Amino acid sequence: MPEGFAHGFYVTSEEAEFVYKCTDYYNPNAEISIQWNDEELSIDWPLANTELSLSEKDRNAISFIEFKNAKHD
Repeated sequence: MPEGFAHGFYVTSEEAEFVYKCTDYYNPNAEISIQWNDEELSIDWPLANTELSLSEKDRNAISFIEFKNAKHD
C-alpha cells in the first residue's frame, strides 16, 4: 500500500501475525489511528457473535473528520 495510506486489520482467528515493510524507522509519533467503526467510513464489519479485542491505540483513535481536519506532516 502507498505511504500514508490508511489501513487496518481484521483478524478472525485466535491469533495472527503480520509483517509489513516501512519506508523508514518506526516512529510512533507519526502514527495516527482512525476509529475503526467511524460512521463516515461506512465499513460493514462482520461482527455477529464477535467479542472485540482492541489495542489501547485503537480505543483512543480519532474520528475520520478529526483526521481530515488535522494538519499532517
